[in-house]
Amino acid sequence: MNQVESKKKKVLFISSSGGHWIEMRRLEAAFEGFDKYYISTDPSYYQAITEGKFYAVPDASMWNKFRLLGQAIKILLLLIYIRPNIVISTGAAPGFFGLLFAKKMRIKTIWVDSLANVEQLSLSGQKVKPYADLWLTQWEHLSTPNGPYFYGAVL
Repeated sequence: MNQVESKKKKVLFISSSGGHWIEMRRLEAAFEGFDKYYISTDPSYYQAITEGKFYAVPDASMWNKFRLLGQAIKILLLLIYIRPNIVISTGAAPGFFGLLFAKKMRIKTIWVDSLANVEQLSLSGQKVKPYADLWLTQWEHLSTPNGPYFYGAVL
């Protein structure tokens, strides 16, 4: 690896599966020139990654605390291993844990709340505020002067 490659910034995209994953993938173009890493809950998503590295974590929710703990631990270990410069998420539990741990590690963080949350922010989106350097909503009527901020939707 030459010096130019070794100095490339790393971005970690992290989300749960489904719509969160689709929206997150639409943000990739904004990080052209970065080394890309991905974390999600569906192991089959590795097939969609043509550039970068993919890692799967256990799927979990508030209703299964042990799986949630396992998910959090795996995300923490992957953050320590990857050491990204930026962590970006469109949501749910993996994104929350990713931003929580990244912020504690002094890594820049970005949260983009899911487009599906029309009436109010997602539960993760509400709880992530203290850990997001940039906290965004995709619905203008959900934005406030103190965040989340609205700069448009991921189409």
